[in-house]
Amino acid sequence: MGVEGEANRAIKVKMLMFGPLAEKMGTREIDVSLLEGTSVNDLAMQFELVDMLSSGLRVAIDGHLETDLTRLLHDAAEVAFLPPVSGG
Repeated sequence: MGVEGEANRAIKVKMLMFGPLAEKMGTREIDVSLLEGTSVNDLAMQFELVDMLSSGLRVAIDGHLETDLTRLLHDAAEVAFLPPVSGG
């Protein structure tokens, strides 16, 4: 619980989805408003992507792969969800 009168700041991030994930979500881009202090994992939970993270889905923030899912997101971040690449 916050101090009375204390307001949580809102941030806005852009989610980018690729491959089958874009098909599942029905779009390649989603602009999301979040509270400051939201982590990558929190965002994944909000969009029901946590199970996919344990199955090889990777995350990039502003073009850099991120392995720390507790990393806090910043305002105007670009968060890409990258499905595993299959080859053959």
